[in-house]
Amino acid sequence: MAYESAGEAWQDLLLIMSGEEGVTSTESELLVHGTVFAFREGDDIVVEVPAARASDLKARGVASKFSVDGHTSRDWVRVSDLQLWPELAREAHEFVGEPAVGGES
Repeated sequence: MAYESAGEAWQDLLLIMSGEEGVTSTESELLVHGTVFAFREGDDIVVEVPAARASDLKARGVASKFSVDGHTSRDWVRVSDLQLWPELAREAHEFVGEPAVGGES
C-alpha cells in the first residue's frame, strides 16, 4: 500500500499489529508483553532489531542511527521509508517478543 503520510502509515501499522499475540499500543508506541519494540518519532519509525540487522540496514542506507541523549543505540534504528514500516515492525516484534534463550536452564 502506498501511504500519503506518516500518520496514515502509523494508523495502518497499528491496525496490522493489533492482531498479533501480546501486542498493545499507545498513540506513538507498539509494545509486546509490555516492552516497546517500535515507536513513531516525527515522520519516522524507530524499531529495535538485532545489532547485525541494524548495522546492515544502516550500511545499505535503509535506516539511520538512533540516539538518545547523545548515546547511539546499536539495536535501535530510525526508518523514514513508510513502505518498510510493516516489515521492520514485524521483525522488531519477533526480536523483542521472543523468549530469552536459556531461560529454563
